[in-house]
Amino acid sequence: MRDLDRRRAMGVGAGALAAFGLAGCSTDGKGAAAADRGGKEPGPTKSRPAARPARTIGDGSTSYTGKQPHQPPAPVPLEPGQTPPQFVVFSWDGAGEVGNGLFPRFLDLAREHEAHMTFFLSGIYLLPEAKKRLYKPPNNAVGASDIGYLKDENIRLTLKYVDRAWREGHEIGTHFNGHFCAGRGSVAHWTPAQWRSEIRQAKDFVTRWRTHTGWDDLPPLPFDYEKELVGSRTPCLLGRDALLPAARALGWRYDSSSPGGTQRWPVKRGGLWDLPLQAIPFPGRGFEVLSMDYNLMVNQSGNATNGPVRHRARWREQATDAFLAGFRRAYETNRAPLFIGNHFEQWNGGIYMDAVENAVKRIAGHKDVRLVSFRQLVDWLDVQPPAVLDRLRALEVGQQPAGGWRTHLAGTPATTSATRTPGTRG
Repeated sequence: MRDLDRRRAMGVGAGALAAFGLAGCSTDGKGAAAADRGGKEPGPTKSRPAARPARTIGDGSTSYTGKQPHQPPAPVPLEPGQTPPQFVVFSWDGAGEVGNGLFPRFLDLAREHEAHMTFFLSGIYLLPEAKKRLYKPPNNAVGASDIGYLKDENIRLTLKYVDRAWREGHEIGTHFNGHFCAGRGSVAHWTPAQWRSEIRQAKDFVTRWRTHTGWDDLPPLPFDYEKELVGSRTPCLLGRDALLPAARALGWRYDSSSPGGTQRWPVKRGGLWDLPLQAIPFPGRGFEVLSMDYNLMVNQSGNATNGPVRHRARWREQATDAFLAGFRRAYETNRAPLFIGNHFEQWNGGIYMDAVENAVKRIAGHKDVRLVSFRQLVDWLDVQPPAVLDRLRALEVGQQPAGGWRTHLAGTPATTSATRTPGTRG
């Protein structure tokens, strides 16, 4: 999609686009980039969980294997005056394995650093291209998709790593199906009823992959997707206003489709937690950038996925520093959760994947830091007293609590003045 079309689809002016860009898309399913398509709780253990007997569901594509392993202890409310944790959520749009090894790479990284992540699986990544006419996307031709269908061997790999991800404690959300961001068929124009149709189909492709592929040599996915699926991110961050009524009716708990959020404690919109991609500092630039690999790329290489090699080392360092600057600003001030979105892509030589890995390694291990999934975050938010959340939300971007956390969350009067870190936005 051309940049002008993206501005129109987003309703964002040129100035805002320069600062934030737009959420990107996943690979075309054939390995080629398709950017134009769009106290501390313990983490997972490093050993593989033991297999458990499964109760198959439906055609045997999914199964119930009990409570998800490697979850943190049940969350509890903050104690009066307690410093809140610093939550960081790394999430992945599409979450298909196209043979570039990125899915297992980040599963290994997460295991090494006791991190959990959210994988927003695109439903059609489990549907063979030969069966694409089973997909009836709203306002588009039957079988159409703006991301490619995966080859059979890549569907098998995707099943393998989705299975592993859930068993190791990660969340499986949805990125829906065809990733339509432009023209009359864009998700920006869908109605709640059309979103319900898209969601039904996304679930069907996950829960009936065995019927659609005819394969009987692979184990079922180890979860009941109807119960596990509680959140999403829309293609290109479009169409969320019409999605929310459909998502709320299904009992979903959050949505992560809002663009241009700031580093403040979240609120609910339309009955769901609003967990937006955020504006974070962009080192060396006079504006902030949306906290996603694609948006960094747009602002570095002008949407080129294979930019000049001579710039890549500098771009990698700048991308790493942007993620870390967003982390430090929250960690040292209001402790707002940090959300970082990504794609399994090798744009500009894979420098954004390197930046994400560098950020995980340098964030993990800090006191009070929890690398969690979106689902785990909303579990924690849901048990906090409303008054505590109100006090957290009262802090602006980069704003430290006057008198420290002991005063700010103790229910005692606090002054309205606050200190800010240099160069931060309020």
